[in-house]
Amino acid sequence: MFFGFKLHQQTGSTKGFFKKDKRSSLQEALDLIRSRYVDSVGLDSLQDDAMEGIMNHLDPHSVYIPAMDLSEANEDIVGNFEGIGVEFNIFSDTVHVLYVVPQGPSDKAGLQIGDRILKVNDSNIVSKTLPSTAIRKLIRGEEGSKVKLTVLRNNTVQYFYVTRGRIPLPSMDAAYMMDAVTGYIKLNKFSETTYKEFMQAMEMLQAKGMKSLILDLRGNGGGLVSQATSIADEFLDGDKLIVYTQGTNTPRREYRASKEGVFEKGKLAVLVDELSASASEILAGALQDWDRATIVGRRTFGKGLVQEQYDLSDGSAIRLTVARYFTPSGRSIQRPYDKGKKIYMEEIVERYQNGEMQTADSFHVNKTKAFKTKGGRIVYGGGGIMPDVFVPIDSSFYTQHITQLYLDGRFNNFVYTYYIKHLPLWQEFKTPTEFANRYNNTADAWSQLVDYAMKDSINLKKVPATEKKEVEDRIKAFLARFKWRTQGFYEVANASDKIVQKAKEEVSK
Repeated sequence: MFFGFKLHQQTGSTKGFFKKDKRSSLQEALDLIRSRYVDSVGLDSLQDDAMEGIMNHLDPHSVYIPAMDLSEANEDIVGNFEGIGVEFNIFSDTVHVLYVVPQGPSDKAGLQIGDRILKVNDSNIVSKTLPSTAIRKLIRGEEGSKVKLTVLRNNTVQYFYVTRGRIPLPSMDAAYMMDAVTGYIKLNKFSETTYKEFMQAMEMLQAKGMKSLILDLRGNGGGLVSQATSIADEFLDGDKLIVYTQGTNTPRREYRASKEGVFEKGKLAVLVDELSASASEILAGALQDWDRATIVGRRTFGKGLVQEQYDLSDGSAIRLTVARYFTPSGRSIQRPYDKGKKIYMEEIVERYQNGEMQTADSFHVNKTKAFKTKGGRIVYGGGGIMPDVFVPIDSSFYTQHITQLYLDGRFNNFVYTYYIKHLPLWQEFKTPTEFANRYNNTADAWSQLVDYAMKDSINLKKVPATEKKEVEDRIKAFLARFKWRTQGFYEVANASDKIVQKAKEEVSK
């Protein structure tokens, strides 16, 4: 649903857009069911199902959003939500606080990492069946409202009264200097705050002497086109074309560079993978077509459709595909979807099966759709953005025993428990860089992970040495995440990340 979503910014409110003097047959049928059907039925659910059925006959990215889900669906794009400012997970049927937003509502009320939330306004949330979505709805609420939390801390029950507030959802996971001249920025989406966050990070990195930049868009599913094009403008000079859109009922619209950028000359590498989509592909495609950046990683998702959001009169909305994206060279990013949504979505899995994730020679793209970059290099359309420098996926994490731990969340549970048991130890480290350089006791964590896994009959004792080392690196990165969030995770993880290291080589040439 999120891939490539573009808010309908040109026409303003679209409430009543679909109103007509003449009722449709769908509305007539619903009215008849309401007034004549033998049993009582939930008309809202019937209407939702009917709308979803209509959307299923369109492209994979046109979606219907019921009224009850619309607010949450918009949160990632807006860049904030209303709540208490904690991240939680459920371990052993109990809600554990994993992170408290600094200066947020919960921080001000006194909550800490490791607290166990037992009740929300006297509603018991210790349950084997209560899903995390239901718990989230209990905890969240309108800004300014108060919630009572019953918390277990150090085997003592305590009570906290939290005034809910507006909690930011940053689109930037990390920004730091990898060495004296190389900066690194990781973006997880393109929301209303992305360009502002990006510019603040660029100012900070350039003040520290940045001459080369690694921009990480792996896993970035897209978002607002305006944010992606604004960032592209900072890398491109003149009035260069960044992207254009066009559809059967939508005239061509061009997005061009319009001002002097903050980084038009330095070495630039952009990291992508199979989950980089839409706005990420627009940015990577524009920089590739103008030979401004080296694209490193694996072929992107291949989502080049423009959605605009239309609000309906009952509070629901549809995000409707209205045009296609085209890179400056004229190539379409979108891969085919004529065989249906299921096959379209499963194509990502097929890339693992057909060897594309392992060798650059296995790319399955239409070589007849060839285009040229400004410098004359051949690039292809109709299936995402192919990297200039291919780096295969690390398949060692997909062996049976390790995969079991990752898929069901037990690995994360273990690292959290290990972190809480050794809280005084982490206080010795003031920064992620210091932690990355000085913390080397991963052998102890590995030993305890082996014992932890054995309780569920998962034998890690015969895991190859190379895989053991990669798991230890991952444990270290997860420990850094609990203390410094995503900033800490990437500072530690990037030291052993093959794509990041390859990109570092490229910008140093």
